[in-house]
Amino acid sequence: MEFLDISKKPDLTDISSVLEKFRSGELKDGSPITVRGTLHRIKEMSGFAFVIVRSPRLVFQCIWDAEKSQCDIKDFSVEECVEIEGTIIAEPRSRLGFDIHITTMKRLSGRAAVLPVEIGNDRKIEKLNLNTLLDHRVLTLRNPKVRAILKVADGVMYSFRTFLRSEGFTEFVAPKLVRAGAEGGADMFEVDYFGRKAYLDQSPQVYKQMMVGVFGKVFTVGPVFRAEKFSTNRHINEFQGLDLEMGFIDSFEDIMAVEARMFKFMFETLNEQYAPELEMYLGQGKRLPELKTFPKIKFMEAKKLFADAHPGAKGQAALLEPDFAPEEEKWLGDFFNREYGSPIVFVTHYPTVKRPFYTMEDPEDPAYTLSFDMLLNGLEVTTGGQRIHDYEQQVEKMKRRRMNIEDFSDYLTMHKYGMPPHGGLGCSLERITASILGLDTVKRAAAFPRDRDRLNP
Repeated sequence: MEFLDISKKPDLTDISSVLEKFRSGELKDGSPITVRGTLHRIKEMSGFAFVIVRSPRLVFQCIWDAEKSQCDIKDFSVEECVEIEGTIIAEPRSRLGFDIHITTMKRLSGRAAVLPVEIGNDRKIEKLNLNTLLDHRVLTLRNPKVRAILKVADGVMYSFRTFLRSEGFTEFVAPKLVRAGAEGGADMFEVDYFGRKAYLDQSPQVYKQMMVGVFGKVFTVGPVFRAEKFSTNRHINEFQGLDLEMGFIDSFEDIMAVEARMFKFMFETLNEQYAPELEMYLGQGKRLPELKTFPKIKFMEAKKLFADAHPGAKGQAALLEPDFAPEEEKWLGDFFNREYGSPIVFVTHYPTVKRPFYTMEDPEDPAYTLSFDMLLNGLEVTTGGQRIHDYEQQVEKMKRRRMNIEDFSDYLTMHKYGMPPHGGLGCSLERITASILGLDTVKRAAAFPRDRDRLNP
């Protein structure tokens, strides 16, 4: 009988640990090291070459010297995985503060085909049209600037989970195969479930509310499916939903306060732990702003604000619409950023006709709801509000909307047996990431986006 030795760790040196040890003084100018990575770019000169190597997070420069290096650079190609033995040479002009002079280089894995796109050139990658970028997604994701987007998305998810756990929330897994939609059945993908109709879930809403009765404060992270046939820069048909729900609230503003604190924590975390990725989009040395204030404004007041700034037909037309156009959201974002120094604004009390059946109406004016959207840099990234917790009230509203009560029997059961006043919100990971980095479309913020025309890779 043999047993696994779990204390054994690979004897490898990652460039991140090299950087840490160099900055602490543990590694010095002239120290020998061994590192592994992928050949990102090779620039041959007369008698030497700049060899740019890509690690899982950092890109670093090595120097090949025809006289000193014990290998031939012409034997290697970009995107090959290599092990490099060399020497640290301090270099103030380097982003890391040092270069690695190559003693020898060993191929770990080669490549079998010519690259369809040059991923080692950021400018060429940025000039690719979106379809070409996505057609070659497996490869283009390796570009440091492209993959930085997903690293920031990782930071958003990490912040979401970490903050909510610190506030006493419990994570659960919501099913993705359902018999009815959380939004009343619209815009859903139908699937054959052993001869019965089922759907890909468009929201974990009903399950969040059920779990409030179990844990009080809950959250879930997972894919959300919307069978919307239109294609815009703000929408994809499968996105990662970040959802939370909490019970025993006094007001829907309790939820807004949790979200405000969460985004404050998120911005601080991204600034502290994801600075290299942020700099690729915000600029060298730039950071996300410190969130100090969180303005809020009622829906109709925001509409009037826009209309007053746009006298004439445009402003009057905006007042008649029960929702915001993208132009209005962008204008509101710019206004609150300019006037109050806040990239975030909460818009509250949306019209009842534009909110789902489970949203509580404002007792002072039932035409509006106790709900909100949060705009980040002029883009709606979250929607939330207080839910109906009374059984009779919920059934009555569903009947008014001519919904099939039987389809929601499980959902209504929790109302029958008592529910605390509660509410929550849903976020789009891709929208948050796109807004933070200033991307032109949420499709760039998804590793493998799905829209009405794309089902690969």
